[in-house]
Amino acid sequence: MDYKKYIAERIKIEGVPAEEIASYLAVPPANDMGDFALPCFKFAKILKKPPVLIAEELKNAFPTDGVVCGVSAVNGYLNFKIDRRAFINETLNKIFLQGENYGSDEIGKGKTVCVDYSSINIAKPFHIGHLSTTVLGGALCRILTFLGYKTVGINHLGDYGTQFGKLISAYKRWGDRQTVEQGGIRALNELYVRFHREAETHPEYEDEARAYFKKIEEKDEECLALFRWFKELTLKDVQKIYDLLNIKFDSYAGESFYSDKMQPVVEELKAKGLLQESRGAQVVDLEKYGMPPCIILKSDGTSLYATRDMAAAIYRKKTYDFYKCLYVVAYQQNLHFRQFFKVLELMGKEWAKDLVHVAYGMVSLEEGTMSTRKGNVVFLEDVISRCIEKAHEIVSEKNPSLTDEEKQTIARQVGVGAVIFGALYNAKIKDIVFSYDKVLNFEGETSVYVQYTCARAKSVLQKAKEAGETVAPAPITFALSEAETDLSKALADFPDTVKDAAEKYEPSFIARYAVDLAQKFNKFYFDCKILSAESEDKKAFRLALTAASARVLTNAFSLLGIDMPEKM
Repeated sequence: MDYKKYIAERIKIEGVPAEEIASYLAVPPANDMGDFALPCFKFAKILKKPPVLIAEELKNAFPTDGVVCGVSAVNGYLNFKIDRRAFINETLNKIFLQGENYGSDEIGKGKTVCVDYSSINIAKPFHIGHLSTTVLGGALCRILTFLGYKTVGINHLGDYGTQFGKLISAYKRWGDRQTVEQGGIRALNELYVRFHREAETHPEYEDEARAYFKKIEEKDEECLALFRWFKELTLKDVQKIYDLLNIKFDSYAGESFYSDKMQPVVEELKAKGLLQESRGAQVVDLEKYGMPPCIILKSDGTSLYATRDMAAAIYRKKTYDFYKCLYVVAYQQNLHFRQFFKVLELMGKEWAKDLVHVAYGMVSLEEGTMSTRKGNVVFLEDVISRCIEKAHEIVSEKNPSLTDEEKQTIARQVGVGAVIFGALYNAKIKDIVFSYDKVLNFEGETSVYVQYTCARAKSVLQKAKEAGETVAPAPITFALSEAETDLSKALADFPDTVKDAAEKYEPSFIARYAVDLAQKFNKFYFDCKILSAESEDKKAFRLALTAASARVLTNAFSLLGIDMPEKM
């Protein structure tokens, strides 16, 4: 039963549909306040009455029955008590029945969502700064798919621009094939850094780089072959990281893919009278919308990010007919997205309203800022490797009886999980200072804490199995403790948490939910005897509650892209 829907359909407020009322229902902070609460100040304006009076009138009109067994009005809130035993039985049965699909839905059926994320630059380091877009985009793809949407993950590669002319210039001057083949993206990065260092005293190198990039645009075979090789080396290197982070893409169409699709955009802008000349450049004036002009073509006739992004958006609409197209890009690009979304709207693209900039904060290490040109970058691969190494040390110390293979597997799951969770736990818009010690802490709000809690639950279930116990939901015949009630209600909250995370494009809701659920399970674990419970019916219920907790923690982490160890 959908309890929120059940309650909402029995509340009659003129002009407010049941779906809206259901969306306002929340779980009160304390059990003695009831199981669901409706804040009546939401209706004060439409009913022209104070919230306290509204709550009292709605209480008197609400029909109690076998489902809702009590209604009270307290300080403008309408509190509902439901038959907790029936509610908890139903929740556990649903979790056992649906298993890994518990929390999923079909609300997105028939709708396609494009998710543009990660968007690495060819021949440049995959560094710590790419962490948020990569794991945030990956989580959004999994969450939306879980809710029935067809998702298209797009890695909009940075594979266009003068930097490739710089790289060709550097390679031809200082590089050799064997060194670059062996060194991969790091060798390419060293050449890129050296170019910028040498160009400070040899400015003519910049002209040479522009000439090489022009040759790429003109399809010069030698330059194109080098460009394709750099791209191949980059994708081969970064795939190792994507595999570790459980990231998959449906499209790698980057900026160069749209090189022949930009001119029609320019022509359409001209035909609709939107282009103006400004200092030799072609721009769209956005002054009346509180923005500087959007530059479409530079004075030398070359395109910019906005031109390519508009071409990409038009292509995606034609190809995928998306319901939404998400751009998981740092907040520093807020203006860029506002500008090109507005230009598409001015062009008459009614679907421009379906383009969404999912902005996020920056990730840095405690050591400080980075610069690709100066060479002081921190490779994401190194961060992940260091976390795995530290996790291996911790796991070996805490559980020396594990085999080497088990230690390696758990260290990878814990280390990679710590990196992902460290980027997803806080609200996406916040800047993050990544700390190895904090993310690998077994206490507190970390992935390791959640993984350890789930391993604890699995250990109880393993002991029950060895003792010949059957784990399945059973009718509740006794009074529930507060710890049992809190844990059960938290398990029931998971489906709504997933929907909220999708609606707000905020995977941190699921990360924080997992920590909260782990905390409630640990309280239950310490407050209530499980295998040595006072009676068989209590043991059966508590084992079912333990199995449900392990299942939901695993489902939550799966949506974030984090593996759950069997033991730790």
